[in-house]
Amino acid sequence: MAGLWSAIRVVTRRYYVFASSQARAFFITEKKRLFFMLTLDKVFDASNVLKEVIRPTACIHAPKVNPDCDVYLKTENLQVTGSFKVRGAYYKISQLSDEEKSHGVIACSAGNHAQGVALAATKNGIKSIICLPDGAPISKVEATKGYGAEVCLVPGVYDDAYAKAIELRDANGYTFIHPFDDENVIAGQGTIGLEILSQVADADVIVVPVGGGGLISGVAFTVKQLKPSVRVYGVQAEGAPSMVNSLKDGKIECLESVHTIADGIKVKEPGEHTFEYCSKYVDGVVTVSDDEISSAILHLIEKQKLVSEGAGATPVAAVMFNKIPDIKGKKVVCLVSGGNIDVTILSRVIKRGLLKSGRSDTLTIQLEDRPGQLRDVSEIISKLGGNVVSVHHERASEDSDITDCLLRLVLETRNFDHIREIRQALTAAGFKIVNK
Repeated sequence: MAGLWSAIRVVTRRYYVFASSQARAFFITEKKRLFFMLTLDKVFDASNVLKEVIRPTACIHAPKVNPDCDVYLKTENLQVTGSFKVRGAYYKISQLSDEEKSHGVIACSAGNHAQGVALAATKNGIKSIICLPDGAPISKVEATKGYGAEVCLVPGVYDDAYAKAIELRDANGYTFIHPFDDENVIAGQGTIGLEILSQVADADVIVVPVGGGGLISGVAFTVKQLKPSVRVYGVQAEGAPSMVNSLKDGKIECLESVHTIADGIKVKEPGEHTFEYCSKYVDGVVTVSDDEISSAILHLIEKQKLVSEGAGATPVAAVMFNKIPDIKGKKVVCLVSGGNIDVTILSRVIKRGLLKSGRSDTLTIQLEDRPGQLRDVSEIISKLGGNVVSVHHERASEDSDITDCLLRLVLETRNFDHIREIRQALTAAGFKIVNK
């Protein structure tokens, strides 16, 4: 009998230890959830705190983005520091204790969060160190230094900069300012939702860029609390669909690599909390290509006189190219999140945008090498309203007759129909176009 009771005590003790470990894990998880609690009161508090530093950005009417719906642009590209990021960064730093402030702050960023943290820290008299990917645009690096931060360039992308920032935090006791997965940062970004609802009270759809998910988490949470009927959609670049993949598979996933001109949303892995907020409050996340982003940047420059970076233009691209479901006849707000595009790549982006929208075409025509050929080609193009901006004449190639030559022309055109009209006219006149 004594042996039986001994065995029972061992089994009971083992069960208790197992149950206790499970309970501890449960309570740790719940404690994290309770600690990370975004509330509407916090968003309103952030709105009040931010009045001293941000500028209220306009929602401007932009009907030409998509003729099938009524489009407005929330112009955060005109925000202080050129991006929405200053909202979350400043509110987060405003909530730090005196002890936390005394240690200084550290952050990682592709550029815009860096500038927000740098500005907020400087205004509060706090030392700031920013880890940026070494591929970040020079303009963003210099702007970050200009706001008073010490910059640490890290080889790789955002996630590599994040790892370096955590290493420096642990070594030096800095307070880390997360770019998206933080309740106060998300609350700061949520103030944009308050502004949109006050500016376009009858909005049906809000479209938001998505990288790590902090911006859309704040906007979607706020909007759904105040007006649940409004649909909120996110947009990612095709080359960095971390949130798209994670939501599709129901779990956080990390991409092996990311590649896009939209450096502000070039994030391999969404945040733990932002993933939960997107799962609960966001109606869907779509992707756009770099060519579509380039077209959107070009449209904003030409039609709206606005300069947007790649990330900021993704909502416009999604609406322009009908990636958002069921928006015909709806009032749609596109959140243009930032305007800090590197001027050295702007010309290349515009060129891509011209090609994507049918505003430019390159023709390669095989000609007989005899007088009058170039004149005849030019007359056809001129009569149809095309504008030749570049001419390259190349004599015999290995794939043509010895008496032939190649004529390469770069044209300014109105649209794809115009390109087809010019090509058809040249073909009908007997000219052989050798590129499609």
